[in-house]
Amino acid sequence: MSVNPRTVHKKRQNITALPLYHSGHLLKKSSKEKNFKKYYGELRGATLFLYEDDTQDTYTEKLDLEKLKSMDLESQYQNKAPTIFTLTLHTEEVQLKMDNADTGEVWRGYILTVVHNGIPSKLQLLPGQMLKLKEVLEEERKRKTNTSRPALPPRPTFLHSLSSAAGSTSTSKDTSLLEMPECFYDVTRQEAEHMLKANPEYGGVILRPSTLTNNYALTLRQQTSSGPVMRNYRVSSTNAGFVIELDTPVKVSSLTDVLKYFLEKTEYRLFPYVASQPYDTRIDVSTPPKCIRLPSSTPKDVPKAQVAPMKRHSTNEKLPPTEENEYLMPEDESPDDHELQLVHELREAVKSRKENIYMDSEKDDVTGSENKSRVKLQSNSVEWIPKSSSG
Repeated sequence: MSVNPRTVHKKRQNITALPLYHSGHLLKKSSKEKNFKKYYGELRGATLFLYEDDTQDTYTEKLDLEKLKSMDLESQYQNKAPTIFTLTLHTEEVQLKMDNADTGEVWRGYILTVVHNGIPSKLQLLPGQMLKLKEVLEEERKRKTNTSRPALPPRPTFLHSLSSAAGSTSTSKDTSLLEMPECFYDVTRQEAEHMLKANPEYGGVILRPSTLTNNYALTLRQQTSSGPVMRNYRVSSTNAGFVIELDTPVKVSSLTDVLKYFLEKTEYRLFPYVASQPYDTRIDVSTPPKCIRLPSSTPKDVPKAQVAPMKRHSTNEKLPPTEENEYLMPEDESPDDHELQLVHELREAVKSRKENIYMDSEKDDVTGSENKSRVKLQSNSVEWIPKSSSG
């Protein structure tokens, strides 16, 4: 059953999101390949998309011609002889082979017009073909002016060398496109499937680079009634974002949205593959600075108050008689002459103080008793009044 060309063209348009300028059969060989491979090519914008045949709606490979350095002809044009061009790109050299000289000249005209934003001066084309080139040039200029399209999103920056990363520049839109989910791993399809099979508890979705340049793939491990099944999906990068290549292509703006789409479609029965991180079990304490002293681990005894021990007297020994409230000198140490003199003066001062207090109290007692006797005599004395003779 043949595929409707309109359906194929519409799907290609949705995936690439670029206007079609020229198409046709050609052969392509990279510097790493020995033989040419046959493709059906489409020049959309400044990108050459290659398909296995004209019925395939998803491209197999694409060449970014924005940074085309040169397009050299291998040999002089010859009638009924294939034409080979060598395209020097920023990463590799690619050879394109056309059936004859006329076909090769048309391809050369379209490629150079789109890349250099102008029609080459020496072209062996018919007037109708030149008019078509002018229309393509106007459309390409208008597209570049109206749309501030970023460069095709490359692989994650950590996959490139430091030299290439230092020379690359990115806009805010590029940064949003290159936000990598946690489940992104630089692995092949076989490695991704092995990871999901070996550690299903880590998750069931892995985002990885595709075998095609500047594209990605999604590997899923889904549980079915007959057991787990591995599925792989291609995610193509476009000028406006990314396209999930399903029967009905789905456009999203970032790789995070790609992951979100698959999680929603699987009713969140899958979750991103994130390897568990080990936990530390020891705490390493750094040595303190010299100016800081840490206490030792063994607790020290709390210092107690130092009290001079008192000499205990035996029961047979009689204590010297002391007066009440008299100061005693401790006998823990033998005092010198100066201390003995001070103690003697202190005792004499205490005795004299006590004597003064006793004398003052005795004077007060004597004075009080005299006053009392005087009052008593006055109260006992009665004035005698003689009786008159009359009466």
